[in-house]
Amino acid sequence: MGIQIDVVVDYPVNDEVERVLGLAEAVGEPVTVTFIWEGHKEVEPAVLVPAATLALWEHWAPSAYPTSGAGEENRAAAEEADLAHPAEFGPFTLFRRRVGGRTAVAREGAVVAELLNPDEAHWLQEKARNVRQGFMDPKQKAAFEEFLARQASRDDQ
Repeated sequence: MGIQIDVVVDYPVNDEVERVLGLAEAVGEPVTVTFIWEGHKEVEPAVLVPAATLALWEHWAPSAYPTSGAGEENRAAAEEADLAHPAEFGPFTLFRRRVGGRTAVAREGAVVAELLNPDEAHWLQEKARNVRQGFMDPKQKAAFEEFLARQASRDDQ
């Protein structure tokens, strides 16, 4: 993914988080971040994907990210976690979902980005690209078929 930034998150307010969220929104590209939550020793890698980019990926991706396999124990623990109040960072509010591990980032009531697991972000981006590259709209397909029909066969050459 294009941009990589390491972020140390402190509670309750951290200007650096606000700047990273603003950067992702401004550049319109995924931003790879590593969160170190206050009081925890473990780092949490994530990809901050602008809402419009995520909508595009999810439109072209043929199916949802697979939920089975590695990390199942972490996912089960996350689903059982207690609800917490949304975390606020300047004008941005983070809403962590109990299921799926995503965190929605909202500003003034509108979702502007989502934090995804790096594996899920990569999977979505790859699937969307592969499907999109194989897609032809009806006009393009008709023009291509007409082009092929005008080509001489290999036997005639």
